[in-house]
Amino acid sequence: MLAEIEEGSLTSKAAAQIRNMLIEGHFGPGEKLSEIQVASQLGISRNTLREVFRILASQGLLIHVPNRGAFVAAPDEAAVIDIYRTRRVIQRGAVHAAALGHPALARMQALIAEAENMRDAGNWQAVGTLNMDFHRAMVEFCDSSRLSACFDLVMAELRLVFGQLTDTGHLHEPYVELNASLCKLLLEGRTAEALSLLDHYLVQSERSVLAALHRRRAEPRSST
Repeated sequence: MLAEIEEGSLTSKAAAQIRNMLIEGHFGPGEKLSEIQVASQLGISRNTLREVFRILASQGLLIHVPNRGAFVAAPDEAAVIDIYRTRRVIQRGAVHAAALGHPALARMQALIAEAENMRDAGNWQAVGTLNMDFHRAMVEFCDSSRLSACFDLVMAELRLVFGQLTDTGHLHEPYVELNASLCKLLLEGRTAEALSLLDHYLVQSERSVLAALHRRRAEPRSST
């Protein structure tokens, strides 16, 4: 029984590690994952890794192709719509739960400063990761490990959407300042205004991502 509990804990931990790697952009949409390399990187057996892959496939982050292996998913427009539907529910709840003095506020401020530095350096992948971390920190207002885990799954899937796009600077740049404005409202306890800004933020972001994904899919594929 103890061995089963330890194995389950190890599997859950490894699945969370891979989700974080997806959020950070270490794996791209359509990429085949090597069992040998990933198992070695995480320090787990290939049998455990296969169970991790099964979990991530059930969550829509990986696709298992019989006799070929596990591939990173490439979410489509329908997935984007559902991602933002989920974000609205969770993040609006987080704003309602926000409390002055909560450690999430300090983390959000630090992430904004780091994102500004990465923006100035033109490192858009880092900016995208920091933007996602900002929203993950916001969900910490809820003090719910279940909600945070659910939101991490959503962020991992969103990163796979961004991974399909070749130029993401225009998608990330406006939100560095919007994150700062949102954080300022939360620091001042202006909940209603923060909710209004969040609603505008998510609508604008969803439309921009959908338009970029549509343009990407409409591009002619080069023949080889």
